[in-house]
Amino acid sequence: MLPLSGKTVLVGITGGIAAYKACELVSRLKKLGAAVHVIMTESACKLVQPVTLQVLSQNPVALDTFQAEDAREVNHIALAKAADLVVIAPASANVIAKLAHGIADDMLTTTLLATTAKLLIAPAMNTHMYQHPATQENLGKLVSRGAMTIGPDGGWLACGDVGPGRMSEPEAIAAECLRLLAGKQDLAGKKVLVTAGPTREALDPVRYITNHSSGKMGYALAQAAIARGAVVTLVSGPVALPPVPGAEMVHVTTTQDLFEAMSRLAPAQDAVIQAAAPADYQAAEVAGQKLKKQGDQGLTLHLLPTRDVARAIGEHKKPGQVFVGFAAETENLIDNAKKKLISKGLDLIVLNDVTQPGAGFGVDTNIATIVRPQSVTKLPKMTKRELADRILDEVKALGTGE
Repeated sequence: MLPLSGKTVLVGITGGIAAYKACELVSRLKKLGAAVHVIMTESACKLVQPVTLQVLSQNPVALDTFQAEDAREVNHIALAKAADLVVIAPASANVIAKLAHGIADDMLTTTLLATTAKLLIAPAMNTHMYQHPATQENLGKLVSRGAMTIGPDGGWLACGDVGPGRMSEPEAIAAECLRLLAGKQDLAGKKVLVTAGPTREALDPVRYITNHSSGKMGYALAQAAIARGAVVTLVSGPVALPPVPGAEMVHVTTTQDLFEAMSRLAPAQDAVIQAAAPADYQAAEVAGQKLKKQGDQGLTLHLLPTRDVARAIGEHKKPGQVFVGFAAETENLIDNAKKKLISKGLDLIVLNDVTQPGAGFGVDTNIATIVRPQSVTKLPKMTKRELADRILDEVKALGTGE
């Protein structure tokens, strides 16, 4: 039996340039065994022909609220009742605004107002439209009512801008649909604290010390934990990623900021997953003015170690609390990871050999090894979201879900 056999997914397509990607999404959902019904807005029909979606879904495409496939039932109510999940991909700023304010002026928004199914939104729009306070407020309203979001991804947009706004890939959206329909809520109500991204230590008003961490792993962990029902706090260093809807976002810059946030938040958590990559050193003295280049002379910096955040949290870990760390290594991988595991009071550590292709900073995949006090498990290359769920399985096994 296919994993989504017996499940009905309603795919809403709005008038974004990414509408063509919905064809692949529908195809993937069908291959997973789902019964797929498609609703298209008038604008979406100008970008993709409804007949294409009809062939891929093997069902009539709903376009008009008053269109009646069966005279014995009201079409939008029938679709609303049948759906186990509604996914809007792409979700335009316009439709997001309508849903947030309960406007029902076409087939899609009318159906969404009538359904009690889970709702997954895949935003896709210009970066400035996505970042506009109105759009962020509207998304926040929907999330507060139980909607879930995926993306948007960052990158080069059709309009020529670079930044968040690109719809997540159909493969990722289909995987999220699978998780929502076939997954488990085994962390429901549990408090999970995740850290992500780098920290920065100033040298002068212009320069700072940092590292290549993108924050993608920590953000994937936050998204996965929310999908499994956890109450998530995400402590993030400076990254170029959109906020994770549904998570309490705490922004930090320096390692001292991270230490203070963790000291305040960690005691109340059921699990702490430290995926951040804090800077290990800071300037002994931060210059008040920009350090000028002195001809061909070199520059000597006097650096001091920063606070060891993981060690401090490990020393004060409460009974029953699960503490997970990360180790980005380039040599003596297992030995270095085990030393860190013991010295910082971790329950397990996720080891990354950052020299391997597909496992370094800034990419969407990872190759990890789970290191426990008494065992080691090497994992194959997978997406960071897949690895996030694998790590949360370990957290569950250690007792957080009990």
